[in-house]
Amino acid sequence: MKFLIALFLVGVSFGAPQQNFRELERREPIRILRSEVSPIEGANFRYNYETENGIQVEKQGTEGSQGQSNMAGYYIFTFDDGTRAEVRYVADENGYRAESPLIPTPHPLPAHALEQIRIAEEQRARGIRWDEQGFQI
Repeated sequence: MKFLIALFLVGVSFGAPQQNFRELERREPIRILRSEVSPIEGANFRYNYETENGIQVEKQGTEGSQGQSNMAGYYIFTFDDGTRAEVRYVADENGYRAESPLIPTPHPLPAHALEQIRIAEEQRARGIRWDEQGFQI
């Protein structure tokens, strides 16, 4: 029994936080340089603001084809290294789409892969089918 208690105490001591706690940093509030807000009317809205640390945000909502609120806008901020980031986006019945040079893009498909896709589409159009083992049926 004493062994189990000792084992429990050792386990609890390993579970204690290992980092050094430091006092929270006190930061000055960031001033808002500009802020414009239009009243919400159904699915329609618009707002934008800019802060003294370079953050800029603009967002606009309009009614979509099925009564939803479609949104479009952008945001700009600066990374710690001074690089400026800008993201423009649209969110509507076709989903969320963002554009920015910071968003990674996939490499183009190689020619042999495109050829295989073309062949598969031709076979599908002619009604050719294959079983699970790769034999034509």
